[in-house]
Amino acid sequence: MRTPGEGTRDRSQGFGRLRTPVRSALGSYLSFARGETRFSPWALVYPFGLIARFVVAARNFAFDHGLARSEEPPIPVVSVGNITLGGTNKTPFVEMLCRILQSAGVSPGIISRGYGGRTVDPVVITADSMEGESPDRLRDLVGDEPLLLASRLPGVPVAVSKDRLRDVDVLSERDIELIVADDAFQHRRMGRDADIVLVDACCPFGNGWIVPAGILRESPDVLSRASAVVITKSEQVSAESLEKLVDELTRHVPRDRLFFSRISLHEWRLWNGGWRGTASGRPESALIFSAIGSPESFRRSLLAEGVEILREHRFKDHYRYRVEDMRALEASMAECGAPCMICTEKDVYNMPHDWNASRDILVPFISTVLDDEERFRSCLLDSLRPRMVVASNGYGEDSMGVLLARKLSERFPSALVSAFPIVGRGEHYSKEGIPIDSTPSDSPSDGVIKYRLVDLWRDLRAGLLKSIAMQMGAWRKLRGRIRTPLCVGDVYLLLHTLWGQGQLPVLVATAKTVYLSGHWRLERFILKHRSRMAWTRDRDTAEELRRSGAQARFDGNPIMDITCDNTIEPVPWGADDLPRILLLPGSRRRAYDDLRLLLRAVERVQEALLTTGGASYMMVVAPTLDTDRLLQACEEARSADGTAWMPVRGSDTNGLRVSKNGCEISFFFGPLPAVAGRAHVLIGLGGTANQVCAGMGVPVVSIEEKGKFVQKKLLGDSEILVPQDPQALADAAVEIIGDDELRRRMSEEGVSRLGGPGALDRVADYAATRMGWGLRVRLYDTLAARWK
Repeated sequence: MRTPGEGTRDRSQGFGRLRTPVRSALGSYLSFARGETRFSPWALVYPFGLIARFVVAARNFAFDHGLARSEEPPIPVVSVGNITLGGTNKTPFVEMLCRILQSAGVSPGIISRGYGGRTVDPVVITADSMEGESPDRLRDLVGDEPLLLASRLPGVPVAVSKDRLRDVDVLSERDIELIVADDAFQHRRMGRDADIVLVDACCPFGNGWIVPAGILRESPDVLSRASAVVITKSEQVSAESLEKLVDELTRHVPRDRLFFSRISLHEWRLWNGGWRGTASGRPESALIFSAIGSPESFRRSLLAEGVEILREHRFKDHYRYRVEDMRALEASMAECGAPCMICTEKDVYNMPHDWNASRDILVPFISTVLDDEERFRSCLLDSLRPRMVVASNGYGEDSMGVLLARKLSERFPSALVSAFPIVGRGEHYSKEGIPIDSTPSDSPSDGVIKYRLVDLWRDLRAGLLKSIAMQMGAWRKLRGRIRTPLCVGDVYLLLHTLWGQGQLPVLVATAKTVYLSGHWRLERFILKHRSRMAWTRDRDTAEELRRSGAQARFDGNPIMDITCDNTIEPVPWGADDLPRILLLPGSRRRAYDDLRLLLRAVERVQEALLTTGGASYMMVVAPTLDTDRLLQACEEARSADGTAWMPVRGSDTNGLRVSKNGCEISFFFGPLPAVAGRAHVLIGLGGTANQVCAGMGVPVVSIEEKGKFVQKKLLGDSEILVPQDPQALADAAVEIIGDDELRRRMSEEGVSRLGGPGALDRVADYAATRMGWGLRVRLYDTLAARWK
């Protein structure tokens, strides 16, 4: 009997029959790329490696920041890939993962690029569909690995084409609950729910260079975007080498997301133009040949099983054997005295159909085994738990974002729903107990810089750029971990979100309407190319965007959804026999100054209505305002005689009232719709809140300023603008109170202008169906019930 060493010497002699100059050059190049030779003429390709590194980095930058399009498929996707050229046991791992999912009651499907296949349009194969088909035709059509997976996994459809997103669409028509994407880590155009990256323990990074100067597809630092990293073939290296590799990987990925797998050879089968059954055991010695990514791993596995390798022939990955190749292999087998030939299961699908061997070829059937499957399932389950983020950029938008977040939580109970407000501290969300992912962003303008350059300058001096950088850092932590972001606000927010995390967002467009000059041409271009869907506040604006090619729809005014929050109970206030006047100081920093104006206006209204008993007053306080500062502003709003508005004895923050000369104002700290319905008129200095009241049929009195002039175009005759003077505000309010016909016309105009609610419910419906969030939550619930 020959020793393995003797088999190796005989292997080098046997290469002569099958070796060509091309194969010799390929072997030399692979030895260089894998880091097996320190000095090689192939070092001349290093400059091309530098160029490739730059191109790969630029591509990843484009996907990280939304410059390249990436969107979430309607079916959950788990990618299994690597960062090197082949040889990491992806195919056995995909098979193992599908079996794990099937054992949990989940129906998986597989999508594959089909290397070596010629199909362009999606082709779906199954074990059943392969029966009766010509092996050569199938191999020409889809390649070798899809055939192997389909045969090993009965009932699991495998979709193959050049476009994996089209494969997803095809499988979505079947009863598939999750897609396993084979070799898709670099396919970033398709969003995924989890990324599993395999690293070959025997040759993890080659010589450390990117193709063509090495075997790397990307630099190892991209492993940070992986949900789990699995070191494969861990049994084929020493404990010292394994620990060194672990130390290297933990620079990019946490230790708790690092796993080990090994190859298990569980049976030998016979092949000769077709499967001939199971062999009684392993052969003592053999000639081996393979056309796979890591032939050295195949060789090690056989040596570990005790097979003496008398001769070995290696071909390039996915190589289609010719009849003359097989005859040369048989001649080599006779020459070295081997009793049989051994190849991999993948090689079987590359054999010529019109050739029969003189002796059966032995094929070892291998599988992948995880060292800690329970911990791996827990990690995968955590990655598959849907995480939804609602972004907003304004206090009014925050109030809509809160309602949308609540609807998502109710619709998808097991999902994680959080908020990303980019203006202020997110008080609306905090009050509702919704987690906040963004960093606090206080600014002098409170986010409103479009009307005056001086406001932009003040924000810049106060650290606007630093605040934006911190928010980008917060988005970076979420990149690849969240579902499609839902933006409530304007196109700036959409761009902010897109640049921060890369995935195409959905926009609930609350700021722009054709009644206010509509969206700019640049904004329409951005919405066309970088928004998955936009909900507008009126039908005409949606039509304008659709004419520009953007995906847009109108399902009700999102602002008016605030009025239909079923958690809000109407709060009675004011006397039934007196006019009821609602007061809104706004939600921004200037509200404390505005409060003084409102209080002086109240004094004049009270004087004008004194003969009829005066009026009832309710001031709605935004959660962004500080109660102590409000009371201080009340005390500072003194009359000419020195009297001030003072808190009523015994009142607290839940029932706070201030009084002056017998006139009382109640403060309300709850949602605006709870009290707006009873008001006869609003004296309001807010933005979104003014619109809400107008939409609820409350006539609005506000002041003349640039922002309010813009708002006037939207609200029309439902709003009266007067100079920034307390007497002017009081006169307008008294006029409305005293003229029932005027009040009726203004009320009807506001309801007509703002329209009805319903948009946020449709956003949740769209997420559940078109973006697959309903399926994702059901999948998570199924796996959690089995795996927890």
